[in-house]
Amino acid sequence: MHEKGIGSNARSFVCAYRDFSRFRRRAGGVELLDLASRGRASVIAEFEAANPGITIVQNPIKSTDYNTTLSAALAGEGGPDVFMSRAYGGLQTFTDSGYILALDELMPELADFAPDKRAGAVSATDGKIYGVPAVSQTMLCFYNTAIYEELGLSVPTTWDEFIANLQACVDAGYQGLSDGTKEGWICEVMLGAAGATWYGGNEFHDKVVAGETNFLDPVFVNAVDRLNDLKPFLPTGYEGVPYTDMQTNFAMGLAGHVMSGSYEAGTFLSMNPDIKFDVFAVPGETADDTAYVSTYADMNFSINAATDKQEAALKFLQWLATPEFGKKVVDELQMTTAIPNVDMSGNAFLGRVAELQAAGSTPYIFLVNFRYEQPTGSTLFQAAAQAMFTGDYTAEQVCQEVQEGIATYYKPFQ
Repeated sequence: MHEKGIGSNARSFVCAYRDFSRFRRRAGGVELLDLASRGRASVIAEFEAANPGITIVQNPIKSTDYNTTLSAALAGEGGPDVFMSRAYGGLQTFTDSGYILALDELMPELADFAPDKRAGAVSATDGKIYGVPAVSQTMLCFYNTAIYEELGLSVPTTWDEFIANLQACVDAGYQGLSDGTKEGWICEVMLGAAGATWYGGNEFHDKVVAGETNFLDPVFVNAVDRLNDLKPFLPTGYEGVPYTDMQTNFAMGLAGHVMSGSYEAGTFLSMNPDIKFDVFAVPGETADDTAYVSTYADMNFSINAATDKQEAALKFLQWLATPEFGKKVVDELQMTTAIPNVDMSGNAFLGRVAELQAAGSTPYIFLVNFRYEQPTGSTLFQAAAQAMFTGDYTAEQVCQEVQEGIATYYKPFQ
């Protein structure tokens, strides 16, 4: 712990957070751009000004090292007093280990959060809430509006129209989609953006979670197979294209589309303030099919159960649950806040995301439901889908691996 005196009753605590840095390519080199740094600084400054007896010491941790570093610190009965925790199954490991303080009785205001936003902070073991939900994300398709105008394209209302738009971009010398599959999680993103419409969104989701069907259902197999339709429109050598390159290619106007999450908006604008983009839900076979986006709660703020500064940490979390903080998430990070009663009408992009959610949204299926035990649904799908994109697996084989892996522990499948 770090102590810093501010008067006789000074309290200082450590706050750990994931370093959401992005690389921005520039002539002559690569610049590291930390999108959230200004937002964090202003949040902490405002909180400290309103609470002069409390000082927050920041401890950034690289995102890829976050789980390991945080787990080791908490297991040693040390670690930060407040930290950014994962959601769903990513949170469960920490709650089951007794590392996180339950907030139900300490923060009754959390009951005002929407159930789907709160779900990512709730333990599946005891039903208690262990964090303040921060943001929610939506998997969808970004498109470059300048390229659409140049080529005379319209937002597609059927799958065939979508494929035709991708082809028109390729014919004009653009990438149809900038997505690459070097990192398996992008394959899952593509399923969330394009597959949910094909498997029927909530109808299939609810049945598979209840065990009334499984991932060998022809509807789901067909949804996975539709991803094969996208191969001709991915970047050359897409199997080796990393996430940072797919971001850059779209942001710099080299691609007509990218399937990704709503979290990308701020990144694209920071890379290229002049880019013009919008989003749509990937359509199905006909215009009458509901076009779904996949949604999930992303990230919570939690308190270390072993902290000796619980009162100060709780004050900070209470502030992170206010509409004032939620408005900062909207304005400075360009993300949908999970906090209720936050006006997002001034942000056109987030307003559009909200419209798509209202028209048809479904839980991001593997992350929300099948990351609580090993092998996770995400791990199974990502690896198998990468093999499908290289031509080594069929859609049926992908679904077989997913089903067999989850069935080893998921009782509704046994």
